[in-house]
Amino acid sequence: MNLMQITQLFTKTSKTAPAEETSKNAQLLLRAGYIHKEMAGVYAYLPLGLRVLNKIRTIVREEMNQVGSQELIMTNLQPRETWEATRRWDDAVVDVWFKTKLKDETELGLAWSHEEPILKMMQKYVSSYKDLGRELAGSSKGISVYQFQTKLRNELRAKAGIMRGREFVMKDAYSLHSSQADLDEYYEKVKEAYVRIFDRLGLGDDTYMTFASGGAFTKFSHEFQTVCEAGEDRLYLDREQKIGVNEEVLDDAVESLGLNKDKLEKVKSAEVGNIFNFGSEKAEQMGIYYTDENDQKQPIYLASYGVGITRAMGVIAEKFSDEKGLVWPEAVAPFRVYLVQIGDSEGVARAADALYKKLTQQGIEVLWDDRNSKAARAGEKFADSELIGLPWRITISERLIAGNKLELTNRGTGESEVLTTPQVFDKLKTDIIN
Repeated sequence: MNLMQITQLFTKTSKTAPAEETSKNAQLLLRAGYIHKEMAGVYAYLPLGLRVLNKIRTIVREEMNQVGSQELIMTNLQPRETWEATRRWDDAVVDVWFKTKLKDETELGLAWSHEEPILKMMQKYVSSYKDLGRELAGSSKGISVYQFQTKLRNELRAKAGIMRGREFVMKDAYSLHSSQADLDEYYEKVKEAYVRIFDRLGLGDDTYMTFASGGAFTKFSHEFQTVCEAGEDRLYLDREQKIGVNEEVLDDAVESLGLNKDKLEKVKSAEVGNIFNFGSEKAEQMGIYYTDENDQKQPIYLASYGVGITRAMGVIAEKFSDEKGLVWPEAVAPFRVYLVQIGDSEGVARAADALYKKLTQQGIEVLWDDRNSKAARAGEKFADSELIGLPWRITISERLIAGNKLELTNRGTGESEVLTTPQVFDKLKTDIIN
C-alpha cells in the first residue's frame, strides 16, 4: 500500500472541528486529519501527524547526538521508593502523578519525568571517576542519555490542544558529571543545541532562552519559550539582547541580569523546552556516589533537558497557519509537495503517475491527490491542499499537459507559476539549497 496517495489514506479532511475544541492548533490538525481526539487532553497521531512528529524527532535526535548524548528508553512504570528519597512522590508541588498499584498492592507511578530513575539506573554503571570521564561535546566530560517517550500527567485543566495535554511525547535528556564545572560546561553545549533545534523547526526567530524559577535548586532555570498568542505563560522580552524573563522571576532577573525593566516587552508565550541544573543535591538525597582519584566518595552532578515534541508540533501549527489551514515549514512538513491531478482522462492519469514517480525518485516527498472527479472536484482538492498545508502544490491537467507545463504554487505566499517540468524541478532544488 502506497501511503503517499490520498486514495490510500484512511483519514479524511473535514470542514468543521468539534465544537468543544477551542484551540486553533487542535481545530486545524483535527480537520486536516493529523490527529484524532480520544478525550480532553488526549490525542492519537494519525499517519500525517506521525510523519510530522518523526520529522521533529529526527531534528532533535541529530542535535542530541551531536553533543554526545546516547539514546535509550526508560520504563514508564516506576516504584514508589525510587522517588521517596527526594520527597517527590508525595510532593504537593508535583501534583501531576498518575499512580496505580500492582495486584500485590505495590504502589507504582507512571513516570512524568526520569531524574531519579536515571540516577538509580546509573548506579550499576558508574562507580569511578573514570566512568564519568567520557568525552561528550567539545572538552566536556560525563555521561549523557536521552529518550523519546509518551508521558502522562494528570493536568487539572487540559486545554490548548496538543500544546498542553495529559498524554504527550517528550524528549527528555539527562547528563551526569563528576563536578559542577563539567556539568556547567556541558549545560552550555546543550543550550547551544537547543538554539539549533528551534532554528531548524522554524521557531528560532520567536523562541527565547528564558530565565525562570529554579525552585529550591538554583536561582534560575532556563526555559525555551516561543512567542505565541495561544501560550499560557507571560514573558518579558529584551528583543535586542534576545533575552526573555518569565513573569514569576521578573524582579530578580532584572536585578541579576542588569535589564532595563521599562524597555521590556510583555508577550504571551508557550514553553517548548526546559533545561535544569540540579547540581549534586539529588545524588546526595538518594545516596548515589562515585569514587574519585583519591578514593573518596563524591556525589554525582545531574542536569536534565526537555523538549516537548508534540507541544512543538502544536506551537508550529498555531504559528504557521492562516484562514485556509496549516502552513508547515519545510523541515517538518509530512510531505513536501501536494500533487493535484485535475481530470480523469487516461492521459492526465498517466502524466500524473510519471511525474509522481520522477519526483519521488529525486527524493522529493509527494502526497498525490489521485481522487477522481466524482470523489473530489478541483476546488475540493485545492481546499484540501491548503488545509493540509504542504509547502508546495503542483497541479497537472489536460490544459497544462497540452502546453507541456505544470502549475507550481507556494503555500506560504500563495503565488503560482506556470512552468515546464524542468523549471519546476529547478525551483524545488533551489528551494532546498536556500
